[in-house]
Amino acid sequence: MPSEGDPTDPRGRLVTRHLRFGWWTLLAFTVLGLGLESAHGLKLGWYLRPASEARRLMLTLAHAHGTILALVNISFAQYLRAHDSIELRFVPTASWTLLAATVLLPLGFFVGGFVVHGSDPSIGAWLIPPGAILLILALYFIARSVGPSSR
Repeated sequence: MPSEGDPTDPRGRLVTRHLRFGWWTLLAFTVLGLGLESAHGLKLGWYLRPASEARRLMLTLAHAHGTILALVNISFAQYLRAHDSIELRFVPTASWTLLAATVLLPLGFFVGGFVVHGSDPSIGAWLIPPGAILLILALYFIARSVGPSSR
């Protein structure tokens, strides 16, 4: 049986990829969250003034979605590691759609909130719908990958 570090083991490569990506993403979005908390604590005008409400919302959504999707990647890796009943036919598609969603969805909120035009986010918010669709597809393919119950 190939080990997780074996480059010929597709399951092991996916586990490693999602664990590494998930933990680095969690670090990045934790730092973003601490930055937002600091901006709030330091009463920075670009973040707290009433005209920045859209910015505050979009950046908070970027932090929340990024953090949650990082944890989903870690969970997916742990599930792959622990369950041999996963049908690998759908797993590669689930993997790349989950990775792409984890990048596009929070990035759309972040870029959309970094530059705000009045109460409207910037053009970066156009990344949110494709990211959401990719997330739905990833969850669908993950659900399809789960094998029949052994009970």
